Amino acid sequence: MDDRSFSDVSEAALLSHAPVARLPRHIIEAVSPGIDCARFPIKRIVGDDCVVEADIFRDGHEVIRAAVKWRRKQEAIFDQLPMVPVGNDRWRGQFPIRDNTRYVFTIEAWTDRYASWLQDFVKKANAGREVTSDLLEGIRLLQELSARTTGTARDTIETALGRARECLATHPADAAEFLATREIDDITAQFGERFEANSYSPLIEVVADRPRAQFGAWYEIFPRSLGKPGQAGTLRSAEHHLPYIRDLGFDVVYLTPIHPIGHTNRKGPNNRLAADGSSPGSPWAIGGAAGGHTAVEPSLGTLNDFDHFVATAERLGLEVALDFAIQASPDHPWVHTHPEWFRHRPDGSIKYAENPPKEYQDIYPINFDTEHQRELMEELRATVMFWVRHGVKIFRVDNPHTKPVLFWEWLIGTVQERHPEVIFLSEAFTRPKMMKILAKAGFSQSYTYSTWRNSKLDLTDYLTELAHGEMRDYFRPNFFVNTPDILTDVLQTGGRPAFRMRLLLAATLSPSYGIYSGYELCENAAVPGTEEYQDSEKYQLKWRDWDRPGNIKEFVALLNRIRNNNPALHELPNVQFLPADNDQILFYAKSTADRSNVLLVAVNLDPWQWHECTVTVPPSVVGTAPGQTYRVIDLLTGSGYTWGERNYVRLDPQAQPAHIMRVERGT
Repeated sequence: MDDRSFSDVSEAALLSHAPVARLPRHIIEAVSPGIDCARFPIKRIVGDDCVVEADIFRDGHEVIRAAVKWRRKQEAIFDQLPMVPVGNDRWRGQFPIRDNTRYVFTIEAWTDRYASWLQDFVKKANAGREVTSDLLEGIRLLQELSARTTGTARDTIETALGRARECLATHPADAAEFLATREIDDITAQFGERFEANSYSPLIEVVADRPRAQFGAWYEIFPRSLGKPGQAGTLRSAEHHLPYIRDLGFDVVYLTPIHPIGHTNRKGPNNRLAADGSSPGSPWAIGGAAGGHTAVEPSLGTLNDFDHFVATAERLGLEVALDFAIQASPDHPWVHTHPEWFRHRPDGSIKYAENPPKEYQDIYPINFDTEHQRELMEELRATVMFWVRHGVKIFRVDNPHTKPVLFWEWLIGTVQERHPEVIFLSEAFTRPKMMKILAKAGFSQSYTYSTWRNSKLDLTDYLTELAHGEMRDYFRPNFFVNTPDILTDVLQTGGRPAFRMRLLLAATLSPSYGIYSGYELCENAAVPGTEEYQDSEKYQLKWRDWDRPGNIKEFVALLNRIRNNNPALHELPNVQFLPADNDQILFYAKSTADRSNVLLVAVNLDPWQWHECTVTVPPSVVGTAPGQTYRVIDLLTGSGYTWGERNYVRLDPQAQPAHIMRVERGT
């Protein structure tokens, strides 16, 4: 039987007397996981098992069987494993994700003629009906099955055939006892004819990413600020900061753009035009006399210096993420070699970028509506591939929501076809549906609204949507607590306790999170009435005292050690919010599937004063019997406690803003 659905069999063919292919008999629907009727791939991590469910049934009362079938996308032959019924015509199966590649899967269902015959035969025999003819039918089915088997399986079937023939001559109903065995049922499932088999269509794609796409801690830097005080940094001087980033426990060092910066309309402090030309300019004003997106800003060094930076980071256990911003300064080579890639006004000038009331006179947007769109797309892909060849496997993409979604689907798909290890992070702070479609189109991770979720209700609702809603199969969040563009009100006003509280929420709720450098120093000076940093590093050099009083470096390093040592924090769907009778205390659990690692986290959301409450832990969450107590260790302090179903919690933001309680086993 082919994979055609009912709609593939034309009405004209059915009404004519011409022979047609058999109608598919098995209904396969409500397949999970799947996104928009298989329009987009689902996401998984290498090492996962992809659990598949579907409603599977057919007309009549025949016994059906089903299997999940999968293969690597570029291959032709399917592997398969059986699915099992879980109730109400719902079936479940799974297959292993073993390689960093793309897979496709489908579901095949068929009728088991022997099992269907057997269920009717047993009913008739038990009812005392005459079953001689029925047993003859069963013998024929067993003969057909025997022809498809070998070894011990054939021996088993031949033995059953011999006994069935003996019963045929004496008392046919007695055959029901030895023909309805688990052993024969297993052989039938494995070797039996797949009668009237049909499959689900279309194939569902699975992107199998490497683990860093799901779990990691990011640290954002401006390399030019990592020099000696009063002296601009270079890639070589920035290398000396890498051990500091490693010691804080971060996995990814993310570089803001390192490309040549244009001089035309160069920006100075706080986004003002720098008329005297003394400003270093904004790194996002990409392109100048030294080149464009595949060149390095001369003041930072050379391409060899960049290669050395990547190699040094790798030796320290860090990955380098590079900013990919599709825009150009007025001095970018593209402006002269490809003027058709920009939108020109009637007077011939090119309109610069704006986000009112902000103006970016130093940046030209790219015109994706150009008649030379394909050439533009190929150039952008070549840019990504250039940096992949120089060791970059992670790209943070600037403002992807202002470019065509189908472009991203094409770019990410074609890059990962050759380099499946490459990860793309979407920096899209925009409307929910656009953020979702970018993730569906292929982005490995996404910025989120978590930065602005402060209340217990907001955090609970948002995490429930991310972890347990339809987004869980394609949207991987990265909870950046701040960015060069975002310094939220709570950080501006809540002081050091707010920085610790927001960091802890991001680090324990999301498998991936990030900070912009200076967060560990609790930098909170903002342009009044905005979320913009005062004297933003986007427009000027910034030198820091990395040991200045009031820093939270030890707290950052501790949190990252806790994350690395507790696999329960490496996942998102396992978050479970639990009752706490105070709206200022958020309480949640995270655990591995086997409960070998169970964490109970309580966070004071109020950075200004202490709060207390009673938290409730259902026994099922920690795997204990009702009324049973157990030992927990606070991973932030090392203190131990005896807990049960109801527990008292008091959190002072000045001293201890949270508990991260690990449930101890065998105590």
